[in-house]
Amino acid sequence: MKSIYKIILFAALLAGTSVFAQQDPNYTFYRYNMNLINPAFAGADETTRLGANVRSQWANIEGAPETQSLVFGIPMGKNVGLGASIINDKTFIERQTSLAIDFSYKLKLNDTHDIYFGLKAGFNSYDANTQGLVTYGIQQDPNLMNIDGRFNPNVGAGAYLKSDSYFISFSIPRVLTPDRLEQNDGLARLGMDRVHMYLAGGYDFPVGGSVLLRSTALFRYVNASPLSMDLTALLDFNEKFGFGAAYRLNESLSGLFTFSALGFLEIGYAYEMAFERPVKNIDNGTHEIMLNLKL
Repeated sequence: MKSIYKIILFAALLAGTSVFAQQDPNYTFYRYNMNLINPAFAGADETTRLGANVRSQWANIEGAPETQSLVFGIPMGKNVGLGASIINDKTFIERQTSLAIDFSYKLKLNDTHDIYFGLKAGFNSYDANTQGLVTYGIQQDPNLMNIDGRFNPNVGAGAYLKSDSYFISFSIPRVLTPDRLEQNDGLARLGMDRVHMYLAGGYDFPVGGSVLLRSTALFRYVNASPLSMDLTALLDFNEKFGFGAAYRLNESLSGLFTFSALGFLEIGYAYEMAFERPVKNIDNGTHEIMLNLKL
């Protein structure tokens, strides 16, 4: 029965969008592990941080999108930060794993503002089992063979402006565009990855006592795709626990919760509901879990 649901869901997605050559994964908790998209964030919080994030979309559909990520950041001396990230992403017949090293350098603008510049270098492995297209009734270019998981190098860059109450971030985490599968008019063929540009900002508003309203916005631009915008608002109580909501323009609404304990542990959970469900009564929404350790 699950395989039947899987085929129906895939067909519904193809009716409205191209599954292949999709954008990089979305993250509800992007503010907490930002060096996934911006290398300048490595070491910017002036503490050693180890973070993990798991995102499961359409939870009860076999082969639906899943993303696991692991990030690490550490300040090295007065102005230098180092970091690393691993992202494993799979969607139906596509699998992609990336590994990157981050370097950041801090310039102190004044007593309240610092700006960080970052570089990212790494590689990714991309695999697409084109034989699986038969399951979904998708034709393939006769010259297209399985994309066999070859490694592709990549580089990225970013900048991060930080003060006590707000931040601004701009980044292009991957500049190069290696080959990958894309679908057009029902035909799968070899295409190219697309450059992603991220602009983010956040401001913490004092509400009263030890309560803060943490507001964040993220804009993502990908060539030939609609502009993506995420808006998040979270009430933080004494940096112990928080709850809030996130809105992705024309796509989804999320509820999120964070909890801090022992002075070094931070846990977050988000549940995302899409505005349009590809298959009624099958889609169980998207779950995202975050775990951060301050070492």
